[in-house]
Amino acid sequence: MQAIRFHRTGGPEVLSWEEVPEPVPGPGEALVRHTAVGLNFIDTYHRSGLYPLPLPSGLGMEAAGVVEAVGDGVTEVAAGDRVAYAAGPPGAYAQARVLAADRLVPLPPEVDDRLAAAAMLKGLTVEYLLRRTYAVQPGDWVLIHAAAGGVGLIACQWARHLGARVIGTVGAEAKAALATEHGCHHPLVLGREDVPARVRDLTGGAGVAVVYDSVGKDTWEMSLACLRRRGMLVSFGNASGPVPPVSPLELSRRGSLFLTRPVLMDYTAGREELLAAADALFQVLATGAVRVAVNQEYPLADAGRAHRDLEGRRTTGSSLLLP
Repeated sequence: MQAIRFHRTGGPEVLSWEEVPEPVPGPGEALVRHTAVGLNFIDTYHRSGLYPLPLPSGLGMEAAGVVEAVGDGVTEVAAGDRVAYAAGPPGAYAQARVLAADRLVPLPPEVDDRLAAAAMLKGLTVEYLLRRTYAVQPGDWVLIHAAAGGVGLIACQWARHLGARVIGTVGAEAKAALATEHGCHHPLVLGREDVPARVRDLTGGAGVAVVYDSVGKDTWEMSLACLRRRGMLVSFGNASGPVPPVSPLELSRRGSLFLTRPVLMDYTAGREELLAAADALFQVLATGAVRVAVNQEYPLADAGRAHRDLEGRRTTGSSLLLP
């Protein structure tokens, strides 16, 4: 079968489309034939070496497909089941793969494979961010950076569904319109507006209860400046580079702020919490409270171009790689 592999870290040019052995499931494992693969920013961190992997390596954390075979002792899924996952180790950029069966989530009939591949990692991320890292309450002001991105569009809709008043930052006017269409009450264009001043104006001087920041270095100071007293900065990505070191005294000086750097795998470590998170996601998808926009599709073999578009901020919403 074919898969994307990389033998050294670097830019998109290090990705290659290679023939690899057909995998065979061992005890506790399942073989999944992929129908759609999700593209996520964490994939670029693995490829670049920001999040180091043993090399050579596969890539990709999210896909949907059909179980073809299971190993000994597997009870979670069976051959023929439609499933999706958002789990490590990386290796989703492949026509098929083997992984632990307890990381697979059965798909309900109303969620098709492309929607699942586009929504699982981003949707599960939004679920834990908005419902468990900081539990958004009706009336809360929230700030979501990269509001027109894959996570951002889901987060704006879900936060609005929870009753929040949503402020989002975007990089261009067209992205502001897209964020508005997906639930953002107040899109702010970076570089054109003084974001902290606008946030204070919108919130009557108080600031927001929480900032969800996947951008990192470029928005770090801005995020701190937008928080209310005892607000929380949720730093969950580094699209512009890692954030600088911060002194705990800086958090106290700005109003006894909270800071956390969460990752999805710590919120879905057990199968029960994984299935509960997926169920919450499937519910908002089924009711239409959250719509997932798949705005780009690429052949899996062309993953390098997909990475260039993603890092060049030429994408909106979610992107798929098709085997």
